[in-house]
Amino acid sequence: MNIALWIAAGVLAVMFGMAGVMKSTQPKDKLAQKLPWVADVSLPTLRLIGVAELLGALGLILPAWTGIAPILTPIAAVGLAVIMALAIVTHARRKEPSAIVFNLVLLAAAVFVAWGRFGPYSF
Repeated sequence: MNIALWIAAGVLAVMFGMAGVMKSTQPKDKLAQKLPWVADVSLPTLRLIGVAELLGALGLILPAWTGIAPILTPIAAVGLAVIMALAIVTHARRKEPSAIVFNLVLLAAAVFVAWGRFGPYSF
């Protein structure tokens, strides 16, 4: 089970890391071409989402890997799950069912990591 948790955390870290860098560095106009919901949020909100995703990605891996404050790993997973829950609400308002399904998968993976690292497979 520990291997499954590391795999899930790794996949989530890569996905959220890439998304976080993209949302925190690229111009809003360029992002709006790929992500239509970007038009509904302000630039500071978009940057905040990007930075939160990037920090969450780092928090999934670094604390557990280094052994420094490993409690931060499940906390990061919970934070990313909250971001995905809010993303689901946004996509539901915009009537984007395919995006909702994708966010549900990421939400489930984040909850899995949080459950495993808070519970039976904590460090």
